[in-house]
Parts: sequence; C-alpha cells; structure tokens
Amino acid sequence: MCPERFPVERFDDLAVIVLPAEVDISTADLLRDDLVAVVDQGVTVLIVDMSMTTFCDSAALSALISAHRHADAAVAELRLVAVSAGVLRVMKLTGLDRLISLYPTLAAARAGGAGSVPGVAAN
Repeated sequence: MCPERFPVERFDDLAVIVLPAEVDISTADLLRDDLVAVVDQGVTVLIVDMSMTTFCDSAALSALISAHRHADAAVAELRLVAVSAGVLRVMKLTGLDRLISLYPTLAAARAGGAGSVPGVAAN
C-alpha cells in the first residue's frame, strides 16, 4: 500500500481524499499518484473533497483528468466536491464539469446521483 500524501478516509469500497487550499504544479504529480494509488486499492467510488480548495491550476486539473481516466478504466467513479467560486469557474471554463461529477457537499457526493453545483452544469 502506497502512503498517501493527502488525507484519505476509507468506507468499504468508497474513499474520500481531502485536498488543501491550493493545488498546483508543485503538488499535481503527487495528487495524481495518490488518486491512482487509492483507485488501485479497489475502491469503486473516489471522492475528491476540494471544499477547502480555493486555487486550482491547469496542472492540478490535468492530474484530476488523469485520475478520472484511470478510475474509469478500473470501473470506478471519481466525484468532486467543490464550493469555491474560482475553482468552479475554472472547471466550467475547461469543461471539467462535463467530464467529472461535481457536488456542493461531501454528503451529496457520498449519496451520488447526478452531480449538481449551482452555476455549474450537471453531468
């Protein structure tokens, strides 16, 4: 088992990984590696909790896309919790909101269903 650098909680086949206030080029590779490692541990749902994240650059978005593709290949689902207007705007502008389900709260992400964050198109 790979030691994750971001806090991870496991609930049977669901895992939640919590991201810091800023995810950028300095942490993107570590983020991708940790997300892939958690998927490889056999989860079917991986929730990326970005509720504390206020800044996310293109390298971090690339890490999320890569992790989404890896999860998809492993027949797992990647879900994002995002609340910061800046992070949501970047996700909408880049189309990430159409690729990965976004949720306004961790509870909503755990419940699943169609992701929906106010001001961002649902999947």
